Amino acid sequence: MLNAAAALFRQHGIEAVSMDAIAAAAGVGKGTLFRRFGDKAGLAVALLDEQERSLQEAILFGPAPLGPGTPDDDPGSRKRLRAFVAAYLDYLLAHLPLIRMSETASPGARYRIGAYRFWHRHVSLLLQKRDDPEADAHTLLAALAAEHVHAVAAEIGAIRVRQAVQGLADALTI
Repeated sequence: MLNAAAALFRQHGIEAVSMDAIAAAAGVGKGTLFRRFGDKAGLAVALLDEQERSLQEAILFGPAPLGPGTPDDDPGSRKRLRAFVAAYLDYLLAHLPLIRMSETASPGARYRIGAYRFWHRHVSLLLQKRDDPEADAHTLLAALAAEHVHAVAAEIGAIRVRQAVQGLADALTI
């Protein structure tokens, strides 16, 4: 089902593909698809799972500066936060329509996704020297919301979005 959905999304775009078309391409009934994923947003979350896991693994176990492990590694390290922002934006821009769908499926959907809690915890730890690292992490992650990036990148371009979010990350680690 996931392979059929991914192929159809690549070929036609997410908005143009119905759950009926996915079920037909996967050779399953529409009810099976809905029971397994709930809706197209649930399907998007499932498709993103592997990419999110790869980024999470790189953060936890990969080489510095994205991952831990250098002698000058500092929980509030600007290098590590900048590396996270760059890697997250790479991931976000590569999968923007899917992430946008998963984050906007219902009010507050973004904050209920397990990956968001991981990103928030990671950024909070990187900002632990600040007065309120949890609030600051939410603020930085707000600039990385798919709906926001979609709208703003269409207006000013992805390069300027990257520069602005990196500037915000830098301001938080001064």
